[in-house]
Amino acid sequence: MKKTVLVSGGAGFIGSHVTVELIEAGYDVVVADNFSNCDRTGYEGVKKITGRDDLPLEIVDFCDMAQVKALFAKYPIDAVIHFAAYKAVGESVAKPVMYYKNNLMSFLNVLEAAQDKGGCNVLFSSSATVYGEPEAVPVTEKTPRQPATSPYGNTKTMCEDILRDTVKASGGAVKGILLRYFNPIGAHPSALIGELPRGVPNNLVPYITQTAIGKRECLSIFGNDYPTPDGTCLRDYIDIVDLAKAHVFAVTRMMDGKMKENCEVFNIGTGRPLSVLELVTAFEKVNNLKLNYRFAPRRAGDVTAIWADPTLANTEMGWKATRSIEETLKAAWAWEKHLAGK
Repeated sequence: MKKTVLVSGGAGFIGSHVTVELIEAGYDVVVADNFSNCDRTGYEGVKKITGRDDLPLEIVDFCDMAQVKALFAKYPIDAVIHFAAYKAVGESVAKPVMYYKNNLMSFLNVLEAAQDKGGCNVLFSSSATVYGEPEAVPVTEKTPRQPATSPYGNTKTMCEDILRDTVKASGGAVKGILLRYFNPIGAHPSALIGELPRGVPNNLVPYITQTAIGKRECLSIFGNDYPTPDGTCLRDYIDIVDLAKAHVFAVTRMMDGKMKENCEVFNIGTGRPLSVLELVTAFEKVNNLKLNYRFAPRRAGDVTAIWADPTLANTEMGWKATRSIEETLKAAWAWEKHLAGK
């Protein structure tokens, strides 16, 4: 009997790649999205990659409890991977109430529905933002969380705590895994799905590719006076396909009863720091391009340096990032060209 995984926000950047990997690993997947952050491109791309024209798609607002309960009643859901959330840091600073309302309510509804059906495996999409500006790098899962620098970051911290408390109160009926992502970049090697921001990109790689294709005039690198080797911020850039595979390992761990605690935390990163400037230079080199970029003043809230110690995910889950930065940046460029019809 195949197990069924509900992917909330399954048409988005990370959700679409996770859906592909789950299907290829033999799971039945239900994609649920309200398309507030994306269009149907990702969903249609997943169908092409997997050959699954019958892939279930439910248009659901996870802030509407009646819709969420109806979804849980319609399908035999064994696990939920929760991505449905607003995600722009700057917008969250300008509209905190909107972010708290959406990101907390949607997750609370999922957990309530999971409890009402007698229990469920819940995988929450968390973030390295919970570590703030760490005192030491690389960060492990035991690195203390820091106060969030934005309402968006704070919703990640709060949802982590909500899941922990729910798992504890359920007596083991609800089990949870928190995956703390570092910096997901790239696109599927097929160039059929990738990052598709609405309006001006908030993330570095789409801004790079849009500058390279001519959509943006110039790439701004925020700050070249940080205490790092080349003055630009250090990050842990992880290929989106590697990141997606981590979700399959985590879901399988829950399904197979391999968890050592009812709520577990794993860092999902490469463990290799790369500066913003090194990433830009690598993109130019691997794709034989010259980017128009300039240095701009530091951006408020940017952390100087953070990267993962992924040892726990490597040893406990058996997952490891394997794709090179060159493969990742080639795939990102192929996706941008695909979007432009080139």
